[in-house]
Amino acid sequence: MSYEKFAYTYDRLMNNMPYEDWLRFAKESFDRYGLQPAVIADLGCGTGNLTIPLAVAGYQMTGIDLSEDMLAVAEQKAAEHKSPFRGGAIRWVQQDLREWDLGEPVDAAISFCDSLNYLLEEEDITDAFRQTFEGLKPGGLFLFDVHTPEQLFAYAESQPFFLNEEDVAYIWTSELDEERVQIEHDLTIFVKESGHKDVFRRIDEIHQQRAYPLDWLRQMLLAAGFSEVHLAADFTWDEPTRLTERAFFIAKK
Repeated sequence: MSYEKFAYTYDRLMNNMPYEDWLRFAKESFDRYGLQPAVIADLGCGTGNLTIPLAVAGYQMTGIDLSEDMLAVAEQKAAEHKSPFRGGAIRWVQQDLREWDLGEPVDAAISFCDSLNYLLEEEDITDAFRQTFEGLKPGGLFLFDVHTPEQLFAYAESQPFFLNEEDVAYIWTSELDEERVQIEHDLTIFVKESGHKDVFRRIDEIHQQRAYPLDWLRQMLLAAGFSEVHLAADFTWDEPTRLTERAFFIAKK
């Protein structure tokens, strides 16, 4: 999967994502577990839409992503951010979630916006869990969310998707491998060129995600060494059900 072109239009297309809900859930998790983290790793940070506000709130943040272009956009946004970081700070690191290593353990790691669904093999997931366990201090928390298998089936049943606005448009189709519960999203995006009234740039993107059984994910977290694993549904603290679209995990080292 490549974000080389997509990185520069990502924020425009994702401006309706519930970033405030992710931030609220992270802070509620810290409160519930009595953790006051100083240093947090944001795994799969993208363009920094969670990394930056957490730094503004005073946390020492490291944004980790595989995409050099996503990190470039994030760094530019952080440099232009108007709010003071109130003692927080950010560094940006290009690393693979399966192998990330900052040299020193962190108090907490987060990986929201279904980043882990982009890991397409079971060993990718277990590698990421083991590496995150190793990267945490004792008592540290690993917070992440995933699309459930039911959500990928819903995408497949609801596609195609369309957007047609003055400055951007897309056609989005999806094809699901039901046996693997792996979906391929094929996006054709048209973005208006700055300074040109009727000139649009075409971007073609293919994104793949795989959904894993929630109980299997829980078992793999425990196998990686985490002592406690809690599941929650759709930005609440309710247990996931068959209708859950986005499942949240809180794993304690």
